[in-house]
Amino acid sequence: MENSVANTLEEMFSLEGHRGIITGASSGIGAGIAKTLADAGAEVYDLSRTLRDDPKLQHPRITHIQADVTQTAHMEDIIKKIAEGGNIDFLVNNAGITYKNRAETFPMETWDKIHEINVDAVFRNAQMLYPYLKQSKYIGRIVNISSMAGHLGFSEVVPYCSSKSAVMGITRGLSIEWVKDNILVNSVAPGWFPSKMALQVMDEQRKEKILNRMPLHKFGATKDIGAMVLFLVSNAGNYITGQDFAVDGGALAFGF
Repeated sequence: MENSVANTLEEMFSLEGHRGIITGASSGIGAGIAKTLADAGAEVYDLSRTLRDDPKLQHPRITHIQADVTQTAHMEDIIKKIAEGGNIDFLVNNAGITYKNRAETFPMETWDKIHEINVDAVFRNAQMLYPYLKQSKYIGRIVNISSMAGHLGFSEVVPYCSSKSAVMGITRGLSIEWVKDNILVNSVAPGWFPSKMALQVMDEQRKEKILNRMPLHKFGATKDIGAMVLFLVSNAGNYITGQDFAVDGGALAFGF
């Protein structure tokens, strides 16, 4: 029985031999995703603006490379060098930013920056990885990190809501266009996690509202997002494309 369980788990979820890229995995949700995929056997390349020295983020199958997703030529060079070492089988578009400000006085230069990182880079990364993912013997995968803000309205972060709605649109469009090119495209919408970005826009009053809005009444752990991404890039997700998966403690299902 134990061998049967182990064999089933290995067949469905093992990423041995897989290689892939995650953007913005130097901390928070991205770091949690990278660790989960690496623990499952994948060779993971974290492309982040900031390189962290935290020992907890070090892993023998995670390579940290300093990169700015808004610098296309630089990203192309990095991707080509990674590809020289072997196959590239998955891309996780996780890098993102937000900024808290009321809409009527929101600075347009900040609007542009949010969309440059949260939207433009997501599409450009997919374009750059397309020829490699298309050739993956495991079926190429793209997982975009969306947000509840793509489903719901939140005050003082309208550009972020806009950008994450766009991410879901990109996900659906690419999933249809590339489905015959050996590539599956999905997105994951995290609920509230105690990440650095979430804490930027969360005061005590908003924190109380958030916890009351979730049926589970607690914040998620980064491993919860990692588990969903693992599902989508492994054999378990072979028949899934064009979907957005909320990992949110039941928040989107909650009425009143």
